[in-house]
Amino acid sequence: MKILLLGCNGQVGWELQRSLAVLGQVVALGRDSTVLCGDLANPEGIAATVRAVAPDVIVNAAAHTAVDQAEREVELARLLNATTPGVLAREAHALNALLVHYSTDYVFDGSGNAPRAEDAATAPLSVYGQTKLEGEQLIQASGCKHLIFRTSWVYAARGDNFAKTMLRLAQEREQLNVINDQFGAPTGADLLADVTAHAIRHVAQHPEHLGLYHCVAGGETTWHAYAEFVIATARQLRPELAFKVQAINAVPTSAFPTPAKRPYNSRLSTCKLQATLALHLPHWQQGVRRMLQEIL
Repeated sequence: MKILLLGCNGQVGWELQRSLAVLGQVVALGRDSTVLCGDLANPEGIAATVRAVAPDVIVNAAAHTAVDQAEREVELARLLNATTPGVLAREAHALNALLVHYSTDYVFDGSGNAPRAEDAATAPLSVYGQTKLEGEQLIQASGCKHLIFRTSWVYAARGDNFAKTMLRLAQEREQLNVINDQFGAPTGADLLADVTAHAIRHVAQHPEHLGLYHCVAGGETTWHAYAEFVIATARQLRPELAFKVQAINAVPTSAFPTPAKRPYNSRLSTCKLQATLALHLPHWQQGVRRMLQEIL
């Protein structure tokens, strides 16, 4: 099996280099790759890359993920999140290749408090959410074999993440203000990568299971409770660290105005994924604790 991986240097892409290696030859490209084009801002170059590599599987882990910046860069966000994924789908269809793509809870409006299933009505609140939904729709309309994984609150030991920010601030400030009215499940890039590898192998034997899935860690939390867990766990793992923080205050989303609206409810139901692929998705605390053990 030959796999073309785009976005190899991002959080999910970095983990995919590891998880996909057991499936076959992986051609891993980033935005700055030189021999072959890996830049989603160049759809013609991406199409040429697909034709040159002629992969059995294309895994697209690249996207415009700067949610607030996307409000100012509408056309760039649309190019990276919709237009070029549509080109990938077209090229995948021509090769009869499988396209794996990642989407987001931001395709929903975040209302209510129940986990959303895959067939729930979409209503994005932001340019990021709208362009990611457009990308999904272009892939689905192309007729190519595809797996689309919607996920949320992604973190990794590599690169910046919410937990690292909280740890830094907890050593600088006596009080932290953290949002407590947004709900979701912190999801490790390593978990997404492992599920992806399993799913690719599964659908090779069961093509009837291609399609759209929600993939997040088990359980749910708020950013405030997430921060509390991170700092409490860090104190257990590294009691010698000098934490100044005395209080972690719960505040509403309105306390932090942003250009892009955030969904209050980012809960995603993973019943379909777990039942179809016979997988267990571990509780979010398990993955976050492991990540903290790695970085501390």
